[in-house]
Amino acid sequence: MADNVAGAEAGGAGMPQLDFSTFPNQIFWLVVTLVAIYLILTKIALPRIGAVLAERQGTITNDLAAAEELKLKAEEAEAAYEKALADARAEANQIVEAARAEIQAELDAELAKADAEISARTAESEAAIAEIRAGALESVRAVAQDTAGEIVGAMGGSADAEAVAAAVEARMKGAS
Repeated sequence: MADNVAGAEAGGAGMPQLDFSTFPNQIFWLVVTLVAIYLILTKIALPRIGAVLAERQGTITNDLAAAEELKLKAEEAEAAYEKALADARAEANQIVEAARAEIQAELDAELAKADAEISARTAESEAAIAEIRAGALESVRAVAQDTAGEIVGAMGGSADAEAVAAAVEARMKGAS
């Protein structure tokens, strides 16, 4: 054991980082390394990072401005579309009303024409019915005279045509 202790003291104090005699040298290289890292970061890395961030910020600002402009254009387009749609609806309503008025006028004209035609046919029919009635009345009168003459003859009597006609005429006036 004595050999081990003597060997450790002969070789040094152990780890060189913990040796107080090398601290000033280690502190010097630590400061040099930190200064070198600081200079590299401030002169090379940080300006590049700043430039990228500035470029991104510019891109974002430009994109936001473009989006706002496109939004305004879209709102204008929507307003124009709504106006065109309202104008088209109004024009369609006017066309429908004009067509409806035209159809109603044609319908009224056709109804008047049909009413006139119906009235004319009704007048013709009434005239034909009057003729048929007059013809039927004359036919009834003639049949009644013939029948009365035949009945008087069948009963053994004689009657002249004028007497039979007068009797039938008197009876028809009394019946109607």
